[in-house]
This record gives sequence, structure tokens and C-alpha cells, in this order.
Amino acid sequence: QTFNTTNVTKQCPDAQCLFAFYGGETAYHKYLIVLQFFNVFMFFWLANFVIALGQVTLAGAFASYYWAFKKPDDMPAFPLFSAFGRALRYHTGSLAFGSLVLAIVQVIRVTLEYLDHRLKAAENKFAKFLLSCLKCCFWCLEKFIKFLNRNAYIMIAVYGTNFCTSARNAFFLLMRNIIRVAVLDKVTDFLFFLGKLLIVGSVG
Repeated sequence: QTFNTTNVTKQCPDAQCLFAFYGGETAYHKYLIVLQFFNVFMFFWLANFVIALGQVTLAGAFASYYWAFKKPDDMPAFPLFSAFGRALRYHTGSLAFGSLVLAIVQVIRVTLEYLDHRLKAAENKFAKFLLSCLKCCFWCLEKFIKFLNRNAYIMIAVYGTNFCTSARNAFFLLMRNIIRVAVLDKVTDFLFFLGKLLIVGSVG
């Protein structure tokens, strides 16, 4: 408001008065970091919930085919829509809880990445080493939780149990068949890769 009335433009002809922002002392500005943290957390939670809903829907559709005694008489008319409806009606809480656990770990990983970015200029070797160890541990934890969640969602779709019971049953089932799981996981990953190539090639 007072820029044009001062003698700054005479002393420095290239000087400009540029608008920056309104306020700065409102509740929004005071808690901006907290709100951004909340946005990141909700983004991870909702993204993981959508992924979980898709995994339970697919597992339910596969289970309705696998457990049908007389195919296709015992199968529902629309297996995918039936599984989607069951997931929304009966398993929303389990999906929300499983995705919440994963979202918390992912937010901690983002926080560690932020701290690592802020400490890049620092010369503290011990802090960098500790941060690298924490990042590695939480990366492994996130991968393990994703793997366990996927198998827990399969148990939810097949048996209809809650998340904690399904995760426990899935974990012990995997531990009893660890060799089969490793081989089968690689085979299914390869088959999914071939399916993706086929779809991309046919669309192209």
C-alpha cells in the first residue's frame, strides 16, 4: 500500500512490489503442516482401501468359481458383481482396518524421507546411518504388510472372518507351506506379467 508513495522506485528503478499471500496468522496458516500431514495420511488410507476392495472382489470371484461343486450351475450369474457387493456389505470394516495399518507404515516412511531430505546438508554421519536403517526397516515392514494383507483379504473373501483372524490364519497357512508359496508366487507373478503383455499388445 505504501510502495508507490516512497522513494524506493527513484533509488532503485527495477524494484517491484509483488503480492505474496493473505494473512499468515489464521488457524489455517498455523496448522498448515498438520493439515498437509492429514491429507497425505488420508490419501494413503483411501488408496489402500480401494486396492483392498479390488483384491477382495477378485478373491471372492475366484472363490465362487473354485468352491462351486457343479460348474457352472452352482456359480452366481455375475461373480464379480456378487463378490463386490459382498465385500461392500460385509467386509468394509476389515478392509478399512487393513488399509489403515498399511497407511500408518507408509506415512512413517514418508516422514523418514522428509527427514532424510532435510538432513542432506548435515554432516552428522550417525544420524544419516540411523535414518538409513530406519528407512530400510520400514520398507521391509511395508512389503511384509502388503503381502500379509493380500493373503488376509483372500481369507476374508473365502471364509468371511474378520481381518485379524484372517491375517493370523493366512500367516500360519503360509508358514506351513512356505516352499509352495515361494514357487507359486513366482509362477503367478510370471503369469500375470504374460497377461499384462497380452493385454497391452492386443490394445496396441
